[in-house]
Amino acid sequence: MPVQAIPGFQLQPSAEQVALSTNYITNFNFLDQYLPDTYEKEFERYGNRTISSFLRMVGAEMPSNSDLITWAEQGRLHTKYVNCTSGAAAAANTATITINDALVPGTGTIALRVGQTIMVTGIAGAPTNNKALITGVGVAAGLLATQINVAYYEAGGQAAAVGVQTEIFVYGSEFAKGTNGMVGSLEADDIFFNNKPIILKDNYTVNGSDMAQIGWVEVSTENGATGYLWYLKSEHETRLRFDDYLETSMIEAVPAGVGSGAAAAGLTGSDGIFFVVENRGNVWSGGNPTVLADWDTVIARLDNQGSIEENVVFLDRNFGFDIDDMLAAQNSYGAGGTSWGLFDNDEEMALNLGFTGFRRGYDFYKTDWKYLNDPTMRGGIATGAGSGRVNGLLVPAGSTTIYDQVLGKNAKRPFLHVRYRASQTEDRRYKTWITGSAGGAATSDLDAMEVNFLSERAVCTMGANNFFIFEE
Repeated sequence: MPVQAIPGFQLQPSAEQVALSTNYITNFNFLDQYLPDTYEKEFERYGNRTISSFLRMVGAEMPSNSDLITWAEQGRLHTKYVNCTSGAAAAANTATITINDALVPGTGTIALRVGQTIMVTGIAGAPTNNKALITGVGVAAGLLATQINVAYYEAGGQAAAVGVQTEIFVYGSEFAKGTNGMVGSLEADDIFFNNKPIILKDNYTVNGSDMAQIGWVEVSTENGATGYLWYLKSEHETRLRFDDYLETSMIEAVPAGVGSGAAAAGLTGSDGIFFVVENRGNVWSGGNPTVLADWDTVIARLDNQGSIEENVVFLDRNFGFDIDDMLAAQNSYGAGGTSWGLFDNDEEMALNLGFTGFRRGYDFYKTDWKYLNDPTMRGGIATGAGSGRVNGLLVPAGSTTIYDQVLGKNAKRPFLHVRYRASQTEDRRYKTWITGSAGGAATSDLDAMEVNFLSERAVCTMGANNFFIFEE
């Protein structure tokens, strides 16, 4: 078969030195005159895009071999009831006091005994106080299970009027000479909490043909991986994204409510850090604490809790600036100018307008939390009451003592730590495996490489009463 004349081929070059479509080859577009100048490296315009690091800074990870993680936290050492009423009139020398606290155990018993001395404080109207001796408790004294008989020490008798709400707390005991000892004993008041791990999954898939294509731009990711293969960048970014989700799931997870769609789908959810602190911790709402009086309110609440000496506040940018401005205002020159410092008064030095922390009753250290600043995560939530925006989280430093059911003894644990499912044969802390028939895998006839990621974990927020969450 002869070679056909059409289409033909061109041998004659152009007589003039100009770029024409017949003599200038471009990047597969024969109508362009000039080749583009290309940078061979991808520009990282968003910097480090990952947001995980919070739990690595404040907590730890340890294995668990159960679907349910349970721990016990210590209750209060001393006995106090805050919703009590007296059936006696003012000036009475004796009275029957009824304990109305919701904290009274379901058995109907109260942790008060004959011979104990108590302080009775009126909290309605004009404040009043009495000291009294418990002379009878519950059914043994012919009373209701939540009632006590008392005898006042003051000659003027009961200071509060009948039916006024009072608080009582035990401060000691007193017995007459030659009498028997204290009747009854008190058991330790442990409070039990639990959490359930959730399963997180992700995957990345690339077909074998695309794996054979090499790009011309060098790509890189935050974990230091570089190369000219685009699918490697996508795989690395999937891994980084999964790493971030391992942390943000522990922060944001909520339990599936009874009757919810998630519960109907067979999911249980989990108690994330924000959920636990909002329900069992301390909540500051209505903007940031911007003056010392605001922080005094925070400190007063911490005094009523565990009184942890050192605390770290993980916060967003605006909250950090608010604290900087508050601390700068304490300088005597803060209103009229800027103080350069006492020992290095150099007009050319760079002025540091930020603070790393302060001490007022407790040590408070502050650090920016990227998760709260990232516009694709919490940082993108609008400000305003009810918006759900979190401006900061106060986390106590150190560890707390809890009863570990796996170990069968008391153990020290960080206030925040992650428990992941693991046994001698299966470790689900961070699983990754490759399936398919490309990229070195030979597990199926699928002409692709599938990179799978899996983890099963839960976060334990110990001593949530010592945490503070700052919300709009």
